[in-house]
Amino acid sequence: MKAIKVGLLGIGTVGSGTFNVLRRNQAEIRGRAGRGIEITMVSRRNVALAREIVGEAAQVVADPREIIANPEIDIVVELIGGCGVARELVLEAIAAGKHVVTANKALIAVHGTEIFAAAREKGVMVAFEAAVAGGIPIIKALREGLTANRIEWLAGIINGTTNFILSEMRSKGLDFATVLKEAQRLGYAESDPTFDIEGVDAAHKATIMSAIAFGIPVQFDKAHVEGISQLQATDIKYAEQLGYRIKLLGIARRRSDVAGGGIELRVHPTLIPTQRLIANVEGAMNAVVVQADAVGTTLYYGKGAGAEPTASAVIADLVDITRLHTADPDHRVPHLAFQPDSMSNTPILPMEQVLTSFYLRLRVADEAGVLSRITTILAEHDISIDAVLQRESAEGEKQTDLIILTHETQEGRMNTALSQMQSLPTVLAPIVRLRKEELA
Repeated sequence: MKAIKVGLLGIGTVGSGTFNVLRRNQAEIRGRAGRGIEITMVSRRNVALAREIVGEAAQVVADPREIIANPEIDIVVELIGGCGVARELVLEAIAAGKHVVTANKALIAVHGTEIFAAAREKGVMVAFEAAVAGGIPIIKALREGLTANRIEWLAGIINGTTNFILSEMRSKGLDFATVLKEAQRLGYAESDPTFDIEGVDAAHKATIMSAIAFGIPVQFDKAHVEGISQLQATDIKYAEQLGYRIKLLGIARRRSDVAGGGIELRVHPTLIPTQRLIANVEGAMNAVVVQADAVGTTLYYGKGAGAEPTASAVIADLVDITRLHTADPDHRVPHLAFQPDSMSNTPILPMEQVLTSFYLRLRVADEAGVLSRITTILAEHDISIDAVLQRESAEGEKQTDLIILTHETQEGRMNTALSQMQSLPTVLAPIVRLRKEELA
């Protein structure tokens, strides 16, 4: 059978990994796909550098639109990144009747609805396994492996840079700025790490997973996003003493206790009990926990980035498309797991309606009655205390740290209580508030 012809738009780290893995494992891939998969065209502005990677095995062009215009190309792989030119090229490829594979999480999270609608109209597939968690097949698990289940929630460490930084801060007791510099030196963090450390990258991925898990449109603009740049080593230490570790989590949860139902979609530093497997994911590794009604709890763990782990996901998508290339478009696996006419309009809940537990650190005057006033405010807002840790003040000091863990409560309720506590004259510094998830 004639081989499927593939064109790569961009051949940087992931593109070169895709080219090399596909060539190295060609026999096995052909056996699984039922026909050969060949990269026959590659585009890159630096044509000479691209030729060093592919040699004579593929035609190299500077203009990616030459690939889209080539009638022999069956699948276009977009590895350029960003939402500008990449969006234009993907939509042009779809309009030309090409199937598309992308590793571009921002593109899918922001423009997925538009892209999937265009693909349905043309009867082509858009695959994006590599857009979330690198080599971990979490998209396929959510879309196909768990298709019999009603998914209740998912929580993921889905950014390796921030997980490396938090792991180093915890194990070495270093502050954020010091570890960030080390992460940049080792190549875990970009020279401009904003998308990673401020949670945007993780929010793109959480948005995509939430859409597949709950059958809702991709809605990145409604995600709550907090990063780790303000996280202090002091809080990591206190969390450890209380039996928790702090991870940047992407969380999506179905809520049926609000009128009409709702979905929590949030990314923020989170305390997790140390006995949970996901709390022990260290370094640049990724992991996602999914809670579903039939199967219970499942954990997916592995490398979330890198040339060959991400290439593994890209090639898996190429194999899926090759298998289904001639199938009736109406009988292919839907892009977001649910058939288009079965998608839900369940809203993303505002943060004020989120239910979670909290870690609070208050710098307070070391005098009688302080704890009583604070606990009274919490009680007045129906916020139940789970644990309290008060550090003994050093000799001569007149202030100390007060650590409070709460049971689950509504975020809006906690916001009001925090405002009242902050106004107390015995609270001497801005209150640190982190969210806590038991993931039980």
